[in-house]
Amino acid sequence: MKELVLMKGNEAIAEAAIRAGVDGYFGYPITPQSEVMEYLMLQKPEERTGMVVLQAESEVASINMVYGAAGTGKKVMTSSSSPGISLMQEGISYIAGAELPCLIVNVVRGGPGLGTIQPSQADYFQSTKGGGHGDYRLIVLAPASVQEMADFVDLAFELAFKYRNPALILSDGLIGQMMEKVELPPQKERLKEFDQSWVITGKTKDRERNIITSLNLDPDLQYEHNLKLQAKYKAMEQDVMFEKIACEDADFLLVAYGSSARICQKVVELARSRGKKVGLLRPQTLFPFPSEELAKMARRVKGMMAVELSSGQMVEDVKLAVNGKVPVTHYGMVGGKIHSPDDVLNELEEKYIGGY
Repeated sequence: MKELVLMKGNEAIAEAAIRAGVDGYFGYPITPQSEVMEYLMLQKPEERTGMVVLQAESEVASINMVYGAAGTGKKVMTSSSSPGISLMQEGISYIAGAELPCLIVNVVRGGPGLGTIQPSQADYFQSTKGGGHGDYRLIVLAPASVQEMADFVDLAFELAFKYRNPALILSDGLIGQMMEKVELPPQKERLKEFDQSWVITGKTKDRERNIITSLNLDPDLQYEHNLKLQAKYKAMEQDVMFEKIACEDADFLLVAYGSSARICQKVVELARSRGKKVGLLRPQTLFPFPSEELAKMARRVKGMMAVELSSGQMVEDVKLAVNGKVPVTHYGMVGGKIHSPDDVLNELEEKYIGGY
């Protein structure tokens, strides 16, 4: 029988982590995501599954605990909010360079700097372009509901281990604090047997040293390592995910993810009720980005508008995808404020529909 409960997005992530058989969580509290650790502490997962939950002394410490534990091949994760994720960037780039799977959750604040605790999508660049050092990428999942907050935990680990790469769930305070019905996944057992070929298990007489690092002082070897990473990022395109709503006959396309996508679903309804053929493409993975699908849509629609809670970040990827085939504009809200559906529809009518 399905287990249906009412819970916050942050709580759904925490419960899904326990049920995904996660071995360890290392974090430091910061609003609007503190419920992740609070829920884990209350649930005592060490008694349910043996999962370790530890509050580190800082975000820097927590991401480096993830780095060390991921090197043993275990399922490990952390969560934070924008300024905390900024502090983690050095560790995140090390983990990516060392090709270690793990999960990082960012419940984004309005920024820049310390910012507000209101919802925002201003960490898009930081998440998808590599906020730390070097040419690296994270697998980035963008949930738009409490259900997806739960579903994407197991999916993130699946992709992280498939590619031996960190995965990041990019959410915000709206979905993190929102309460919705969620169907919880069944409990998985923690992994007892897993690929030992790359993990640190200690040197034995019959095994050579296994060194996990992102550092190689030989430029030729570092060059080859970087080429290998880029080939891996290219291969991730096969796992791109997106949702299309009312796109079959759309003349105009909204492109939005997460909280913005929820608002745009209502915009599509309002527009259709007025006889205007508007569709929505919602990226569920921000890296890999659904560039190919947007390029296809560009052959059929008259224009696209990227709707974001930022001053214009994802819109750059939309423009690259359509390569000038149709006009692309941006409608953003910053600092923790959010659009209303009427705001978005008025902007769409002013910039596109009225002009055609």
